[in-house]
Amino acid sequence: MLNLRVSSKKQAKIKLALQGCAGSGKTYSALLLAYGLCNDWTKIAIIDSENGSADLYAHLGAYNVLSLSDNFTPETYMEAIGICEGAGMEVIIIDSISQCWDTLLEYHAGLQGNSFTNWQKVTPRINAFMQKILQSGSHIICTMRCKQDYVLSEKNGKMIPEKVGLKAVMRDGIDYEFTIVFDINMKHQTIASKDRTNLFIGKPDFTITPATGQIILDWCNDGVNLEMIRSKINSSKTIEELTAIYHQYPEWYQQLTSDFMQKKAALQVQKNQPTINYTPNYIRYGNNAATASQS
Repeated sequence: MLNLRVSSKKQAKIKLALQGCAGSGKTYSALLLAYGLCNDWTKIAIIDSENGSADLYAHLGAYNVLSLSDNFTPETYMEAIGICEGAGMEVIIIDSISQCWDTLLEYHAGLQGNSFTNWQKVTPRINAFMQKILQSGSHIICTMRCKQDYVLSEKNGKMIPEKVGLKAVMRDGIDYEFTIVFDINMKHQTIASKDRTNLFIGKPDFTITPATGQIILDWCNDGVNLEMIRSKINSSKTIEELTAIYHQYPEWYQQLTSDFMQKKAALQVQKNQPTINYTPNYIRYGNNAATASQS
């Protein structure tokens, strides 16, 4: 059934990506962002597919590392996310998701038959991986490698080759999946190439710090949350009012089904109970109260 409702921003967990060349500082920046999001190193986990690079910054704090040695399939990444969620991690860094795409491209290249048709065996797997990320109850930061090239730039009167990032090593259109996409250059400066929060878009280059994560966290927490809706349910006076709340927040159906059902049952009981008249005339004369008042 289709229902038209008033728009409302709910509290959310951020899903963002950092992309840049090798050496741009993706892992380090992701860690600083993560700390700003939760303010607790022990609640941060890195799913590491970058040959142990996650441990290079252990001096920052006691964050957790889950290493993927040589199995970079979407299913392995999804299992790793589940492990981190089960351990109560508030922020999960996936460093990086590019290896997952490389693995799928290699798998596709080895399939027999029609190349176009064979994508039917690949696309559902990457889609499932992305849905696992988007539906996670944790903040998730994904890093992505970039294809790179060199351009000549002038420095101190000399032309110096400078490494620049091009396209992310991931499937086309991956930017659509994330709320924010940060591009990091070789000077560790960041710019938002996509930003649904409007916190960073159009702003000059900046360096990521824990304060960046705190700004994003404030945005995530600015919206409707579970307890706010539960309070509305409990304070509803009629079934019609309760139904309106139900249709206004379809994204909360699963978590609040029991609350809606209990309140509906209570309102139905209340509706079926006779109204008790406690006026003095009714107590004295009963149903003849109106006649008695006229005499």
